[in-house]
Amino acid sequence: MKPNKKNYCYETLKHRILTLDIEPGSVLDETLIAEEYKLSRTPLREIFQRLAGEGYLSLEDNRSTKVSSMDINSMRDFFQTAPLVYATVARLAAENASASQLSQIKKIQHSFSQACKQGDVENMSMHNHAFHEQLGVMAGNNYLTPSLERLLIDHTRMSQMFFKAKNEKEEMVIGKAKHHHDLMIEAIEKRSPADIVELTLEHWELSQNRMEQFVRPDPFPIDNESYNTANLIKKSKT
Repeated sequence: MKPNKKNYCYETLKHRILTLDIEPGSVLDETLIAEEYKLSRTPLREIFQRLAGEGYLSLEDNRSTKVSSMDINSMRDFFQTAPLVYATVARLAAENASASQLSQIKKIQHSFSQACKQGDVENMSMHNHAFHEQLGVMAGNNYLTPSLERLLIDHTRMSQMFFKAKNEKEEMVIGKAKHHHDLMIEAIEKRSPADIVELTLEHWELSQNRMEQFVRPDPFPIDNESYNTANLIKKSKT
């Protein structure tokens, strides 16, 4: 089995899940996927196990393989946890980032900006995913990284709606989100943890309401205690 064939299947399934080509909660037909990617059952199951370990899939004994759901319980956990993890990751990124890591996030931001200009929703969401993933690389914390990566799965799936602007006001929100990224990079260059934490929380507020609309028509309120804790992170560094 050629590694690139197996990796292609792994990366493509990830992409399809993140872009909602395969919807949350969908049952994966092992036979059809094996035929589609020309893989035997053993390497495909290894891919499924890897994706399950990363949070993309749910595997249960004697049951079907499913794409991770976005039910009300998982979304409650998401909205409680996201600002805490994002703020802490951003602070550590500003403290620990190397020159090569900074160069990489600038390249990602350039690609994200180009996608915004073109109104390319899929590429906007994927480059946004890469931007926040790179912040995790810069943070360099082995305990936070798995939490960040799991959050980004659902964040990126919801961002399919966030980046699909229907009017001028929504286009302005996307533009502000892009500007936040630029300011975050500046804060990292200045080694200013307090600035980037404040920006990260503003960035979270900007996207929160529209992400809630993805979950259900009525707002899904963030847990105030969790949000206040995130603000404490910010204040402790000022």
